[in-house]
Amino acid sequence: MVYLTRIHMSPSGRGHEHISRVEWKQPGTGKSGESTLAEMVAFIEQQKGEVKVTDGRNTVEVGVVRQAPLAPHLRTHADGKWTDNLLALPRF
Repeated sequence: MVYLTRIHMSPSGRGHEHISRVEWKQPGTGKSGESTLAEMVAFIEQQKGEVKVTDGRNTVEVGVVRQAPLAPHLRTHADGKWTDNLLALPRF
């Protein structure tokens, strides 16, 4: 499992579909790193990786949204609804 800690937006917009890279941290090991959007999508879908976001009180799951004509992108999912927690993360 990894927690996303920061996001990098492409210059073309501000929505979830414009997140181009993410920074993450693995609890327990303390390992951290940076991944492209494509790498994180593959981690979630192909490797069945568990990805979350937390603000210290609430923790929500990150999933992949496939919505034509947009490319696959990341978004948080809580209580059966897609949410905006990723966009609240700090930028790098």
